[in-house]
Amino acid sequence: MGRILRSVVGGVCALVIAWPAAAQQPALAGRVKSVTGDAFIVRAGASIPIQIGHDVFESDGVRTGASGRVGLTLRDDTRVAIGPRSEMGVETFRYAPAEGRLALALRFVQGVAIYVSGRIAKLSPDAVRLQTPSAIVGVRGTTVGVQVEP
Repeated sequence: MGRILRSVVGGVCALVIAWPAAAQQPALAGRVKSVTGDAFIVRAGASIPIQIGHDVFESDGVRTGASGRVGLTLRDDTRVAIGPRSEMGVETFRYAPAEGRLALALRFVQGVAIYVSGRIAKLSPDAVRLQTPSAIVGVRGTTVGVQVEP
């Protein structure tokens, strides 16, 4: 009986310790659909080489080298294409339409990108923001080309 009690207590302690880490996991924003050349996910300060199918989370950045190009599809069917020598960050991603939680903020740091709006822009246009170092653009369901000079 003592061993069973220790096992149960040990299991509960492991869950209590693991729970905060699981609760702090950033929201899954989407996936990498295409990649060519040098391209990286920047997560918690580390650069991870991108592969097709790679998950992209809220708070991730995407950076490309001189030959890099990346195509992303977010969970709401937003599409973003990022060209060479570019950097973009997923600042906010919330897609829970049944709960009324919709938000998308992308930060374009440098380079070129094309944004094609998805369901968040259709359901709640005010919930979408595209940020550059010199402007913030509200989106009303459209395609936007962005070029940010370093």
